[in-house]
Amino acid sequence: MSSVPPARSSPPGMATTTSTITPKQTVKISNPIDFVEDPEHVPADANIPDNYVSYTLKHQKALPPVTWDNLLQNLNWLHVGILGLTPLLGFTGAYFTRLRWETAVWAVLYYYMTGLGITAGYHRLWAHRSYNASKTLQYALALFGAGAVQGSIRWWARGHRAHHRYTDTDLDPYNAHKGLLWSHIGWMILKPRRKPGVSDVSDLSKSEVVKWQHRHYLKLVFFMGAIFPTVVAGLGWGDWQGGYVYAGLLRLVFVHHSTFCVNSLAHWLGDTPFDDKHTPRDHLVTALVTIGEGYHNFHHQFPMDYRNAIKWYQYDPTKWFISVCHKLGLASHLKTFPENEVRKGQLTMQLKRLRETQEQLTWPSDDSHLLVINWESYQDQAKTRPLICVAGFIHDVSDFLDEHPGGRHLLTKNIGRDATTAFFGGVYDHSNAAHNLLAMKRVGVLHGGAPHALEDGAIPPSQRLRIARYSELSASGYSSAALSDGEGLMG
Repeated sequence: MSSVPPARSSPPGMATTTSTITPKQTVKISNPIDFVEDPEHVPADANIPDNYVSYTLKHQKALPPVTWDNLLQNLNWLHVGILGLTPLLGFTGAYFTRLRWETAVWAVLYYYMTGLGITAGYHRLWAHRSYNASKTLQYALALFGAGAVQGSIRWWARGHRAHHRYTDTDLDPYNAHKGLLWSHIGWMILKPRRKPGVSDVSDLSKSEVVKWQHRHYLKLVFFMGAIFPTVVAGLGWGDWQGGYVYAGLLRLVFVHHSTFCVNSLAHWLGDTPFDDKHTPRDHLVTALVTIGEGYHNFHHQFPMDYRNAIKWYQYDPTKWFISVCHKLGLASHLKTFPENEVRKGQLTMQLKRLRETQEQLTWPSDDSHLLVINWESYQDQAKTRPLICVAGFIHDVSDFLDEHPGGRHLLTKNIGRDATTAFFGGVYDHSNAAHNLLAMKRVGVLHGGAPHALEDGAIPPSQRLRIARYSELSASGYSSAALSDGEGLMG
C-alpha cells in the first residue's frame, strides 16, 4: 500500500508527438520592486537569492561562542533585568503580602487577558494573519499584548516569522537544536551568535494599530504591565499592594514562561501526528501551560490556520476566544487549512509509523528466493519431509505437527497432497492468523502452481495491504526461479 500513485503510461492509440516549444517573450526585470504592490513598503525578502539559507550560513560569520570568560560581555542586560528582577521582586513581595481571593481571581483573569494578547493577537492575528480583526479588537489585543511585556507587535512578529521560515536552523532565533534552555530563555538573555534570517513584516508597517503600539510601546508597557492591574485591585477592593505583587509582577512571570514554553516545551514534549521533518510536537501539557498553543506540530504544518487544536475536545482557549469574537462580529475571515490536506498529513505519518512496525516483523520468504519444483519432485521429497502444498506454495510443517489445533492427523493426511481446498474452507475455513503462520513455513513453489499463487487466497492477509516506498512500487510480487527438480527444497 502506498500513498504515491504509480506512473501512468499514455492510453493505447494515443500518438506521441513532439513539437518545438515556442519560448515566451522574455520579460526584462529592471527592478525587483516592480512586483511589489506598494513601492513604499518593499518586503525585506523581495530581493534575496534562491539559495539564501545555505549562502547566508556559509558566508555570514558567526560570533565566537559564549564562554565563562566572555559571558558578561555577551549578556543582554535589558532582558536579564526584566526576566531576572520580575520574579525576584514578585516572590519577595509575595512573602510579605497576603493574597486576597479577589486579587487571586483578578491575577488569573489578567493572566489570560494578557496571554490572549500574545496568542490571539501577536501570534495568530499579526504574525500569521490567520483571521481579520475589527479595530476595536485590534486595539484591545495590542494593549493586553503590551501588558505581557514581550516586545512590540512588530518586533515579536518579525522574530516569529523568522522562526517559522528557518525552523531548526542557525537562522532560527530560538533554534530548538541548541537545547531546551536555549529555546526557552537563553536566546533572550544572551546576544545571538548570528543575525536571525530575514523575514518580512512590511504588511505590519501599514497597520495603524501596529504603528501606534510600536510608537508608544514603553508607555504602554509600564501602564498595562504594572499600573493597570494595580489600579484595578486598588480601586476595586482596596488591595493596592496585592494588585501590584500578584496581578502585576507574578502574573507577568507566568505569562512570560507560558509564552516561552511555545518555543521550548512545544519542540520537545509530545508526538508528531502531522509531520516529523522538524521538532514541533503536540501535547496536552504544553497546551495547558500556553493557553492552547501546545498543538505545535499542527501549527507548524498549517501556520495560517486560526486553530491550533482541530478536535473539539482539545484544549485551545485561543481558538475559542477567536470563535466567540467571530460570533460577536469582532473577527472575520477565520482561515482554516483544507481538511483534505490536513488528513493527508495525518495519513502520511500513520503510514510512516506502520512502515516502521512492518519493518520490525518477520515476513515469509520472497517468491524469488524459493525454489521451483514440479509435482513429481514434490511428492518424492514429501516421503522424507512433512511437506504440504497449499495455493501453489510448498510448506514444511515439521515444527507444527504436534501444535496443530485440529490434531496431527489432519496435517499428516495431506502430506504430499494439494491441501488448498481443505485449508480454505473445505475442512475448515482457517483464520487470518493461521494463513499468516502458514506463509512463514514456505520452502518452495510448485511448478505449474504459480497461477494459483497469484490468486487472492494465496496471499496472506498480513501482506494484502503493505506499506511500500515509491522505489518499491515496481517490484513484482512473484518472480520465477530456476527449475530445480532434482534438488532438495532447502538447497
